[in-house]
Amino acid sequence: MKRRVAILISERGSNMAALIDAATAPDFPAEIVTVISNRIDAGGLERAAASGIPTTVIESKPFGKDRAGFEAVLQRALDEKNIELICLGGFMRLFTAEFVQRWYGKMLNIHPSLLPSFPGLDPHGQALATGVKISGATVHFVIPETDAGPILMQGAVTVADDDTADTLAERILTLEHRIYPEALRLLASGKVRLEGDLCRISGQAAADGNLVWPAVD
Repeated sequence: MKRRVAILISERGSNMAALIDAATAPDFPAEIVTVISNRIDAGGLERAAASGIPTTVIESKPFGKDRAGFEAVLQRALDEKNIELICLGGFMRLFTAEFVQRWYGKMLNIHPSLLPSFPGLDPHGQALATGVKISGATVHFVIPETDAGPILMQGAVTVADDDTADTLAERILTLEHRIYPEALRLLASGKVRLEGDLCRISGQAAADGNLVWPAVD
């Protein structure tokens, strides 16, 4: 039986769209049951509706700093849909430790860097400022700390000398759209287990190569 998934968004929802597209495959082990936004003007709401996904808006602004109050309403919406897994797709609101603990091991986020490097805001600018030659994206389980938690999947791109934050972000976003659905596939298939702070994947073949940049003979 397919796992029931909610995607939480605040903005355009490009990763949301990638997840919805992937879930249309007959063999995909999860179904996107609902998209929930904390902003009524989130562009992703129209994209979700156009794909036939039911949407809900729970505006967070009226709750102010009352995160627990907002989460109580959110949890009711998740319960009504019998949600089993959550994917954050640019959801711009912090959760309480209690909410995160309730969904520990069942809530994923994606961040545009190779965590634990460059968490927080402007990861592409951070990467360029330090001169790294490889950057990328990370799918991880959500814990109370921002952009932390056990790492489920990562993908990498090379960083060119003439890259800007915008060009690097565009290349990494394409990568995000590839790895987020695959990470959800692994989780929904029951191939993921957590061992303390580490995530282990069952049935995966060993890597057969290395990425080195600049290229060497």
